[in-house]
Amino acid sequence: MKAPDAMTASAATPEDDGVPVSVKIRERIHAARKRFHANDNIAEFIEPGELDKLLDEVTTKMEGVLDSLVIDTVNDHNTGDTARRVAKMYLKEVFKGRYVEGPEITEFPNAEHLNELMIVGPITVRSACSHHFCPVIGKIWIGVLPNEHTNVIGLSKYARLAEWIMGRPQIQEEAVVQLADLIQRKTQPDGLAIVMEASHYCMGWRGVKDMDSKMINSVMRGAFLKDPNLRREFLSLIPGKN
Repeated sequence: MKAPDAMTASAATPEDDGVPVSVKIRERIHAARKRFHANDNIAEFIEPGELDKLLDEVTTKMEGVLDSLVIDTVNDHNTGDTARRVAKMYLKEVFKGRYVEGPEITEFPNAEHLNELMIVGPITVRSACSHHFCPVIGKIWIGVLPNEHTNVIGLSKYARLAEWIMGRPQIQEEAVVQLADLIQRKTQPDGLAIVMEASHYCMGWRGVKDMDSKMINSVMRGAFLKDPNLRREFLSLIPGKN
């Protein structure tokens, strides 16, 4: 017959040990000495089934936020399920890029030794600023100068990679660098250029309430950084940017 303490230990499961799933995930990240900033992906530290438990936890915390905002969610038919909807929106939609692995990208060798400028865009991207969690919505143009060793990926895959990077609380300047680093690793081109133009609702919805202002920034790598003629060619071929 098992000792009482052994029976208790065997009966306990991760689901009923009383430790919030967010704490378990955070402990794994700390143990790996990894960063978990707002725009980091933490999918490798989330075990199967834990995302749904995290959804329950965030729902409960969001209910507390609504209570603190003095909103009667019990009697208000408009906000009765708001906590769950907001939790689901954050975890499985707008911040999905934090919690899931990157998209599968099939890479092909550059069999035809393509070495001419290729531009993909505009790709519509949606994110949220990590200062206020307000929407950031804009467009991205990607320029690639391949070489004979460059991996070729499908055009739609650039959009998938952009969606994954932007699906986190972001700062636009950091987002384009993250995307450039990712595409650089995937394709190994001679040159890579990214331009992003976006509206920030933390300016249009609050603060100065200016809906017309946009932010434009760029990242230039390799040949685009060294060759001003190539850089000018890329920028001149972006509609409305020449």
